[in-house]
Amino acid sequence: MRVQWSRADEHGWDPKEPPTLIDLKAGLDGEGNVAAWSSQFHVPEGAAGNVPLVAADLAGLPHETTMAPGNVIQNSALPYAFPNVRTVCHRLATTPFRPSWIRTPGRMQNTYANEAFLDECAAAAGADPLEYRLRALKDPRGIAVLKRVAEIAQWQARPSPVKEVSGDVLRGRGLSYVKYELNRTYVAGVAEVEVNRSTGQVRVPRFFVAQDCGQIINPDGVRNQLDGNVIQTVSRVLMEEVTFDRGAVTSLDWASYPILTFPDVPEVVTALIDRPTEKPWGAGEPSAAIVPAAVANAIFDATGARLRSVPFTPAKVKAALQAT
Repeated sequence: MRVQWSRADEHGWDPKEPPTLIDLKAGLDGEGNVAAWSSQFHVPEGAAGNVPLVAADLAGLPHETTMAPGNVIQNSALPYAFPNVRTVCHRLATTPFRPSWIRTPGRMQNTYANEAFLDECAAAAGADPLEYRLRALKDPRGIAVLKRVAEIAQWQARPSPVKEVSGDVLRGRGLSYVKYELNRTYVAGVAEVEVNRSTGQVRVPRFFVAQDCGQIINPDGVRNQLDGNVIQTVSRVLMEEVTFDRGAVTSLDWASYPILTFPDVPEVVTALIDRPTEKPWGAGEPSAAIVPAAVANAIFDATGARLRSVPFTPAKVKAALQAT
């Protein structure tokens, strides 16, 4: 007897990344600073513990379930010192697909929303995105990683978006920051993007990362993790999308579910901040959390168009450009 699990089986039946819907509001004072911040996160149940197995679920057999959102609520709260903050997480009873873990579950979606919306606040205030974050951040280690990534990216202080644009291919840069789960590993990133106005195609030629994960025991291992996080997440941000109809998943192979290939892999420039007297923290996931917002903010910087849903496919980019 031969039992074979095909690529189509895997793509069609595996659980998917937890879907999230996020609504944010902010009020700015006379100087453009955030005076009040309100956020609502709608996240699924079932990503906190054991995921129901397909066979047991379809056969109606008993299996373990969880009724809590678990760690997918992490980084919904902000690392910034705003005077008034209200963050509420709502648990969705059901979603179209069974949710499970994928690298940086929840932290990626939540950081994307917070950091992209904070960039919108900076634009509304006419402020440089880096300076806007630094004035709202009181954590010295967070400030250090932001300044370090600005240094390696040769950040030029100015408001976003670029004032004068010409040609078919527009270029921009975007910033993002996270203190992972608000209790470990500080990461800041800068994405450089190229946006083709005619096709809607987005490229990320370079991505800069600065990370403080405490004492660094194996620097090469940490750099490898940063490379992997950035490359995998750029792929997720630009092209990876589950498609489905009323009956089944339809993205069943690498043609219908494309991933980033070698010609489009970005150059990843890293800076590690080693703190030998501090406890070592993880490096396997945190840097993935900053990628979507950094790319989205860079697209806005280049084009003036906001993208609020991943992946940033050419069709979505062209629609956003037309709306702008």
